[in-house]
Amino acid sequence: MSLTKLAGTLLIIGAVALLIPYTILTATFDYPDILRQDTQLILKKFNAGGSCLIFTWFAFAITGLPLIPAYLLIGKIFENKSTLIKVATTIGVAGLIVQMIGLLRWTFVVPMLAQTFTNASDDAIKAAALVSFKTVHQYGGVLLGEHLGELFTVTWTVMVSYAFDKHKIIPKWIVWLGYLSSLIYFLAQAELLATVIPDFPVWEMAGFLGSTLWLMWLIIIGIKMMKLKV
Repeated sequence: MSLTKLAGTLLIIGAVALLIPYTILTATFDYPDILRQDTQLILKKFNAGGSCLIFTWFAFAITGLPLIPAYLLIGKIFENKSTLIKVATTIGVAGLIVQMIGLLRWTFVVPMLAQTFTNASDDAIKAAALVSFKTVHQYGGVLLGEHLGELFTVTWTVMVSYAFDKHKIIPKWIVWLGYLSSLIYFLAQAELLATVIPDFPVWEMAGFLGSTLWLMWLIIIGIKMMKLKV
C-alpha cells in the first residue's frame, strides 16, 4: 500500500470510528447537551450509566488514534511541496492529543466523582465532589478538549485546505467544504466563552454542525487521498 492510500485509509477509519461512540453517547447520555446541564444531574446520570458508559467514553477518546498517523503521513507526503503542511501537521497532532486527554477524564476521573457524589450521605462530601467535577470539567473539557483541541483542529483544517488548493491537490468544492466546516466549528467557541460569560451570544447548533461537516470533509479527503498519485 502506498503512503497516500495508507493516509486516506486511516483518515476514513478514524472519522467513521469516531461516529460510533459519538452516536451511542448521543442516544444514551444526551451528549453533547449533557455537557452544559446541571452538575448534579450529570453526575447522577453518569453513575447510572455504569461500566458500559465508561467504556463508551473510553472508546470515544481512543477511536481517533488512527488520525494521528494519518496527519503525520500527510505531512511526510507533502512536506516537499508545502512547508505550510509541515507546520499544520504539528498543530493537528497537538489538537488530537489534547482532545484525547480531555475526553479521558470521563474514563479515569469522572467515575470516581460520580460515585462519591451519589453514595455520600454527608452534604460536605457531596459539595466537594460537585466542585471537583466542575473544576475538572472546565479544565479538561472546556479548556483542553473543546477550546484548544477544536481550535488546533480548525487551524489544521484551514492550513491543509489552503495548501491543497494552492497545489491543486483536491477540487475547489472540497477546499470550500473544509473552510465552511472550520468556520462553523470555530463559531462553537462562543459556547465555551458562555461558560464564564453567561450573556455571551451562542449559536447552539454550531458545535454539532461544525463537527459533522468536518468529519464528512475528513472522509472525503481520505477517499481522495486513496486515489491520489504523488
